[in-house]
This record gives sequence, structure tokens and C-alpha cells, in this order.
Amino acid sequence: MNTIKTGTTTLGITCKDAVVIATDRRATAGTMIAHKNVHKVIQISDHIAMTIAGLAADGQVLARWMRSEFALYSIKNGREISVKAAATFLSNLLNQYKFTPFYVELLVGGYDKDGAHIIDLDAAGGLFEDDFISTGSGSPFAYGLLEQNYRKDMDLKEALKLARDCVKVAMSRDSASGDDIEVIYIDKEGFKRLSKEEIANL
Repeated sequence: MNTIKTGTTTLGITCKDAVVIATDRRATAGTMIAHKNVHKVIQISDHIAMTIAGLAADGQVLARWMRSEFALYSIKNGREISVKAAATFLSNLLNQYKFTPFYVELLVGGYDKDGAHIIDLDAAGGLFEDDFISTGSGSPFAYGLLEQNYRKDMDLKEALKLARDCVKVAMSRDSASGDDIEVIYIDKEGFKRLSKEEIANL
């Protein structure tokens, strides 16, 4: 399989009581800026979200697939699926199609009884969990700040500000990342998308 190059910046950070996910809002088609107001963070359930880097259509199809499967899981089992089980389902799905792949690199993040999780999945279904992860063409710039400033004991406000700053730095140097910043977090209360004002005031 050829390496898939994705033009975007997405990242996830785990902290004491939540997982924080941030992205830019630009969609590119080669060197053309195709859209300037794209949501790259998709809510999958009350406690799970996914980011898209790569082909938007593939990511959107996978998100719809996951939503329906996890809703059925909740009905059958009387509880919501765990974050790791959700990522494993997606990993198996991607692996089934590895010879006609979905052109994506995805982050699955969420909060469950075991705490906060951020998990990276490649187009062939490779699955890796870490304390912080960034994907896309802007990720080298984001990682520079993450490596220097991340701490396992960060509180939510610190993690939100770090995520915002990482995407901001990536946007300043990566031409495929830009236009605006999207920040969400998931804690025991569920999914929360920050407004532009809340992001600016971090």
C-alpha cells in the first residue's frame, strides 16, 4: 500500500478528567482550498468522537457506520460500547478493506469507566493508543509543542489551551491546515464542542 498523505492537522490529548480533541477547519483538493469551514471532529456517541484526516467521504461513511453499529450495541447490551471496543471495531472494519482501502487516518477519542483514551488508526486498521497523538501534514509542528508541554497530570483547562495552541502553530506553518480551529472535549458528562468565543478565551 502506498503511503497516504493527508493535508490537515488533528490531535488528541488525554488529561486527568477528559480527552481533548482539536483540528483545523480547512479542506484541500491538491493545492486548492476547497472548503474553509469543515468539521473534522465527528461525534459518534455521547462519549466517543472521531477525527478525519484524508478523504472526507470515506471518513463520513465510516462515522455513519459506527454510529449505527454502536446504537445497536447499546440497545442489545443495555450499555454504551467502551472506547477501546469502538476502536477495535473500526480497526477490524478498516482491515477488511485494506486491499481497497478507505483513504483515511483517524483518531478515536472518548471517556468511559476506564478514563480518557485517544487512539490512532491507519488505513489498514493499525491501532495505537497513547497519551497524545497528532495526524496530518501539520502534525510535525503540533508534536513540537506537545512533546515540550504535555504532562499526564494536566487539568482540563491546560489541555484545552495546549490543544488550541498546537493547531494554531501548525496552521501558521502548514499550508494545508488553516482557516479556523475546532476544539472539543469529552468527560464523564459527555461530549462538549467549544464555541469560537470559548476557544479564543482559553
